Amino acid sequence: MSTERQQASADFRRVMKLILISGIIFTMGALAYLGATGELYLHMVVAVIGGVFISVLLGCGLFAAAFFSDKSGHDRNVTDATRGN
Repeated sequence: MSTERQQASADFRRVMKLILISGIIFTMGALAYLGATGELYLHMVVAVIGGVFISVLLGCGLFAAAFFSDKSGHDRNVTDATRGN
């Protein structure tokens, strides 16, 4: 069981790195698009970073946490504990 959790933890770290890289790429793409279509202002840049980057991290990170919980066996432990004897 320990190796299953270690493998799930390693997978979770790998996925979180990919999500972080994706968030950076999407944010850069959004800023590049906005810069190509008009002038960038400081408030706009901060709003895009907050809107795109944080949303990608939050949304994808929560999905990754749900899959990690299932793969690591945490869900199974809770199900077994709450099941009637």
